[in-house]
Order: sequence, then structure tokens, then C-alpha cells
Amino acid sequence: MKVAIVKFVGWMLEHLPLRVDLWITKSISRFTSARNKQSRHNVTRNMRHVLGNDLNEVSTDVLIGFRDRVFVEYSKYWAEGAKLPALDSQSIVNRFAMSEGLENLQWAQAQGKGVIVVLPHIGSWEWGGAYLDKIGFGLTAVAEELEPPALFEWFKKKREAMGISVIGLNDQAGSALLDALSANKTVALLSDRDIQNNGIPVEFFGETVTLPPGPAVMALRTGAPLLTAACYSGPIDGHHAVVNPPIQFERSGKFRSDVAALTQLVARELEGLIRRAPEQWHDLQPRFTRD
Repeated sequence: MKVAIVKFVGWMLEHLPLRVDLWITKSISRFTSARNKQSRHNVTRNMRHVLGNDLNEVSTDVLIGFRDRVFVEYSKYWAEGAKLPALDSQSIVNRFAMSEGLENLQWAQAQGKGVIVVLPHIGSWEWGGAYLDKIGFGLTAVAEELEPPALFEWFKKKREAMGISVIGLNDQAGSALLDALSANKTVALLSDRDIQNNGIPVEFFGETVTLPPGPAVMALRTGAPLLTAACYSGPIDGHHAVVNPPIQFERSGKFRSDVAALTQLVARELEGLIRRAPEQWHDLQPRFTRD
């Protein structure tokens, strides 16, 4: 029943006009936000850390404003993402701009060792993946496996229709990613959440949190360039991306220490990318230890 409902909503969002999609998803978002006090609290606390590390620095009105915008942007993410499988290549290219750093991505791929791109859950990374596919890069991404498995397979097929190869987050994901890198493919890892609870402690927006070690481990083992990037919604119904230069890192010779140090560098760059558009950071979970 759950899968059937999701498929129906997905089909509806894919085929209805965008303005109708936005109205539907915003209405659902407002309803969900009003009923889910915990999500509202989590977003407020997350915004407090992003906007200012001093807990007394940001006014309540500002926090509430950003909190409400997060839910609006999250609804927009679903509405616009649902449209992607039905859009032709030219429409995607016309509505997307690589505003900063395309040359960084081109340089990294020219090294022939694959490319590791680390992203936060901000804006719509699927739009970035679809755009890269249309300009000849392609993208392999890891996605959290959903329950029931039929739901994950449906989402996987939808993303593959956009030109994004999807690897499930399971015990075989590491080997599959190494294979992709050995074939000089671009791998995208959303790494601002420690979903598997096996992360590296880092300082993130003034607090100690854990972030996934995977990007650093793969970069150190393969020599693939490691970059951070984000895809943002806007202006209007468009999207744009920022790709930072490859992270420069000098090894100490101690693998675990190098993984920790490199993950901390990733965290710093993710902070900067999130601060460009805090309202588009759709993280509804508690992120910080003292919260």
C-alpha cells in the first residue's frame, strides 16, 4: 500500500504543471510541519548552529523565519525533483547552470583516477546529476536503501532515468564505488549525515559530530581527487551548482589519522557550502551532540 501511494504521488507530481506540484507539496509540508513538533525543533536547532555558533547570537524571529523557509524549500525539492524523469535533455540544460567550478570537475576527471564529489543535503543534487549526464560526465551515487525494497527499487529506477547510476548503501557499496572510480567515473557522496553510525568525530558548525569516513578512505586508497560541491535551487525555477577545487592534502603516513584529518577538511568545506543557502539545507534530524 505504501509503495502504491508513493508511486501515485510521484506520477502525479511528474505530470502535473509545476505550479500545481508546488502548491501540493507546500500544502503537505505545512501540514507535516504543523503536526511534527520534533522536526520543527530539530530544524530550529540546526539553523541556530548554522547561523551562529553562540546559542544567544541569533534571535528567535530569525530562527523561526529560516525554519519555515526550510520546510518550503524541502517541499520545492520534492516537486522539482519529481519532474526530472519527464524532462527532455534541453530543458534540463536550459534550467541548470554550473555557476562555479566546472573547470575543477574537468581537471579532476582528466587525472584518470575517478572523481569523488562530496555533497551536503542541500538544494537538489539530482538536478546536478541529471545535468552532468547531459553534458557527458555521468554520475554514480550512493543512496540509502528504503523499506520496503520495492520502494527503493522504484526510486532507483527514477534516478537512473535521470542519468544517475545508483548504488544502495549496503555492505557491497564500497566495492561498487571502487569499481566506478577505477573506470574513471564521477562518484557523488552525500556526506553531511552519519547514517550508518560509524563516522569520524569532526568539528561541524562549532560542535563535535560524526561524519562518514567513506570519502576520505576512498580518496586515500585510490588517489582519486576529492572535491566538495552543492547544487542550489534558484533563481526562479532554475538550479545552479558550485564545485570547490580539489582538496589538497599531505599524508602523514598514518592511515587512520589521515582519514580523520581529511574528513575534518571536508566538514569545513561543507559548512561553507551550507552557509551559502541555509534555508535549503533539508536536514530534519538532530545533528549536534548537546542538542
